[in-house]
Order: sequence, then structure tokens, then C-alpha cells
Amino acid sequence: MLELVFPHLVTVLVERVVVESGVLRIAASTKDGTAVVCPGCGTLSTRVHSRYGRRIADAPVAARPVLIELSVRRLFCDNSDCARATFAEQVEGLTSRYGRRTPVLQRVVGALGVVLAARAVARPGLVLGIVVSRMTVLRVVMALPEPAWAVPRVLGVDEFATRKGRRYGTILIDCETHQPLDLLPDREAKTLAAWLREHPGVEIVCRDRAAFFADGARTGAPQAQHCADKWHVWHNLGEAVEPLVSHHRALLRDLVEPEPSPEREPGPVPASAGLEPPESYPAGKFLDRLRDTPAAVRAQVEQVLSLREVARRLGLGRNTVRKYARAASPEAMLHGQWQDRTSKLDRYGPTWSNGSPRAARTCRSSTESCKNVEPAAPTAPCATTSIHCVPDAAQPTVRRWPGRPRPAKPPAGS
Repeated sequence: MLELVFPHLVTVLVERVVVESGVLRIAASTKDGTAVVCPGCGTLSTRVHSRYGRRIADAPVAARPVLIELSVRRLFCDNSDCARATFAEQVEGLTSRYGRRTPVLQRVVGALGVVLAARAVARPGLVLGIVVSRMTVLRVVMALPEPAWAVPRVLGVDEFATRKGRRYGTILIDCETHQPLDLLPDREAKTLAAWLREHPGVEIVCRDRAAFFADGARTGAPQAQHCADKWHVWHNLGEAVEPLVSHHRALLRDLVEPEPSPEREPGPVPASAGLEPPESYPAGKFLDRLRDTPAAVRAQVEQVLSLREVARRLGLGRNTVRKYARAASPEAMLHGQWQDRTSKLDRYGPTWSNGSPRAARTCRSSTESCKNVEPAAPTAPCATTSIHCVPDAAQPTVRRWPGRPRPAKPPAGS
């Protein structure tokens, strides 16, 4: 039964199998008397120097991590010409030099690391019984042998940035199988030419319009034909069409028919419809500047310039330029700024009482019910608001600006 679940343990002696803290522990040792080949010279040796223990992680069983505690031998090399005095034996299919995982678990981690990211393998690995860190997954993936490939018929050449604007490399791809072939450390013409000379047989080079790629391909593969890939063709076409369309933007505006504006339903007449029109704006520098600036903006816009370009030329903000370009007239932008607004407190006068605007408004709002409105009793308490009433005939209150000290009170008895 053990050989069916752990076929790689057939060549060793299994001494104990226990489950401790959710981990399946297997104690095993190598067999004595077995000849082992020296990795330095290839001589067989059976003379034992010592033994030591190794802890090797294996593929999980029933979502339980498996740990093999293996006792291996260290043997003498009897060849006097060999540089190795002693060496450790390796069990085929179970151990490797400096390895902490069996080849079975190594293949599982490597396959998951290629398909998923490192963190994506480490997190669900705990549920599956595979205890590895994300850095271990990266090291296993980097140690995998590169897949074999043949010299492509159509070679794709493009650049990539390891540090944008500073350091670039070159990637080579088989355009027919879409398989990455190699990464070059730079994007120089001599590096690409050297690679093409080492791998003859390329018939077509698919590249962009960079001069260093063109020179390297001509030098390394003079018989190959050059072409541009679809992305660079569309990208270059877009770069050529964009300034052309921008230059003839005025003609495109004439081709578009303006949509008829929907008729608005008659709404309620505003309360200010019957009022007299506001007074004319006073003449001066402000009005002159208000009329000159929109005129300059409209002149630039009529030359089919963008709002950004107009703002840059006139030194204005884009929102300001947009407002001037859309306004029907300069006066329309100041509608309502010179009109006087009425208030509920206008009929009570501008008087404030005791320096408190809130108290003054409260008293004036109840003037009709207040009994102390005569000048004879200016300091009598108001029967409605419990404050001192100040009628309109009283002396006007002097406004005190922030930061101005209060006037000193006269001494008592003066």
C-alpha cells in the first residue's frame, strides 16, 4: 500500500509513519551495502564515512502536508585522483543536492507558479497542503529549464522598458506561434545583428520603424524581408491622420447639420418680468476691458484655434475663454450684478441696537406690536422681545470695524 502512494520510497527503508499536528511524518533511511557513484569521478564506493539526517517535503496526501525525515550516508571516494574526499549519496526520484522538496512537489509548485502568480500559489497552497512562500515559488519558477524552440521563419522584434526613459531591452518573438524566444539586454543594432548571425534562417523580420532595429536586421540577416506589424501600422496611420483632421476641422463643422432645438413649453412668468430694466453699466476701464477681452477671444476662435491654444496666447484660463466664447454679448456675463435686491428688513431702516444685529432685527420685526416706539422711552424694555428698543429717530449707530478697540466708558458720576 505504501508503494502505491509513495512509489519514490521503494529504494529506502521506511521505519515509521505518524501524523503529528496535522503533518504526515515519514521516518526512513537508505540501505547499507549499496554502492553509490561518486559525482566527481564516477567511481563506485561502499565505504561509509558517517550518516546525517535530511528533512524533505513531499506532495500532500489528503490535503495533509508530508514531511520525510531521511537518514542518508556520507561515503569515502577511494579514487586518489578525485578532488572529492567524501560525498553524500542521493536517492533517485527522492532527493537532490541541497534540495528540500521532492521532485514531485517541485514539479507541482513549478506548474502552479507558471500558471498563477506567486501569492496566488502561496495562499491556496495552505488549503491543499503545500506550505511554500511566494519567494520560494519565484525561485522554483526561475530555476525551470527554458522550453526548446526552433529558429522562427517570421521573427518579431520590439523594445521594452525596464526603466522608462533610461534603460531599454529587446524582446524577440516567433510571430507564427506567439512564443517568446529571447530577451536582449539593450536595443542596440549590433546586439540584434549578433543574435541573428547566431541563429540563421530568419526569412521575415517584423519590427517597428526604429533605425537601430532596421540596421541590426540588415546586418545580421541581409536576406530577410522587413515588414511592420499591425499595431505599428495603425499607430502610424493615426499619428498621420490626427493633424490632417485637426487642420480641416472647420470644414467638418460645416458638414454636420445643427439639430433643431426643441420648443420649450411656456412656463410661469417670473416675478421680475414687470420690473424696469437695470441701469446701464458705468463707463470706465472695467467696461472697456470687459468688451475688449471677449472680442479678442472671438477673433482667435474664428481662426479655428482650440480653446487651449487661445488661453495660452491670451494668458487666460480655459474656463474664462470658454465663458467668453459662449456668451452672446459682454453685458450678458454681468447680468444681475448691478441690480439692487430687496429685503424684508428694508422698511425698518438700517439701525442696529446695542451692537447686536440679531437683537435689532428681532425688535424691528415686532415693531407693530411693540409699545416703546416713541423717542421718549428709547431705553425701555420691549414688551415683546425683552430687549431695549431703538426707534428709527434715535441717533445712528457708528459701525465698528474688526480689530478696532471699543470706546472707553465714561467714569461714573460724570
